[in-house]
Amino acid sequence: MELIWFEDYLALAETLNFSRAAQLRHVTQPAFSRRIRALEGWIGADLFARTTHGVTLTPAGEHFRHQAEVLTRALHQLRRDTLEVSGRGVRPLSIAATHALSFTFFPKWVRGNERVLALGNLSLISDSMQACEQMMLRGDAQFLLCHHHKDASSRIESGQFKSIVVGVDTLVPLSAPTGNGVARWWLHGGEPVKYLAYSAQSGLGRIVAAQWGAKDRAFALETVFTSHLAATLLSMARAGDGVAWLPRMLAEEDISAGLLVEAGSPELEIPIEIRLFRPVASQSKAVEAIWSAFERG
Repeated sequence: MELIWFEDYLALAETLNFSRAAQLRHVTQPAFSRRIRALEGWIGADLFARTTHGVTLTPAGEHFRHQAEVLTRALHQLRRDTLEVSGRGVRPLSIAATHALSFTFFPKWVRGNERVLALGNLSLISDSMQACEQMMLRGDAQFLLCHHHKDASSRIESGQFKSIVVGVDTLVPLSAPTGNGVARWWLHGGEPVKYLAYSAQSGLGRIVAAQWGAKDRAFALETVFTSHLAATLLSMARAGDGVAWLPRMLAEEDISAGLLVEAGSPELEIPIEIRLFRPVASQSKAVEAIWSAFERG
């Protein structure tokens, strides 16, 4: 058994697509398929059901997933800790943060926490929510900073991680205004409104879908553009291309300047938290020191 087999399995369990998972693992699809077969041979059971309609996890595959995540992260953590003890593996402590928070919330938040800055050697990794989750599950980052809503799905809300609330924000449906200052696109019953949507990799997209993805909502949306970057959707909304649910923290300058206006009633706003996640298991002294500083801050 090889550790890369576990990592391959987790990539395929996440994507349920052999070609996409092979790309993520930087290997050809035939080689990737052979490694998945080798893992299944070692276990003695099929982990994936392969059909003409796609790939799904078998019951054995579902059972295997949780512990595979735990073991993979623990083995990587063991190697890093051992290298640090040997004096050969000291590296910056990493916070994985979604793009929107990396540019808006993170700089002021860290600068305002003197205890964290005093500890030093802290590295920010900015990416989509999906990529940040994968980093946390692999143990490539010690912390995750992200938007959070209780109704939205997440891969890091199991018993493997704990979190604290470090800020709050609101997702607001916004549109460019017309000449008289009202929203060019307004969410109401009738004709579908042009919608600037988040992609599947986006945590904000999951939150919007959890709140307003139901078919029985009082307004109709026609998706005309998709991106996992809130900043891109903001630019498109400012240009008048449709409505986007954007973090108020990101859009506040455009709102104040009158470049964006609310595109619906206040009931369509979505209150969200900004949370910092870390593994439940005991971490290195440096990680525990920074976590304590964040808790006190």
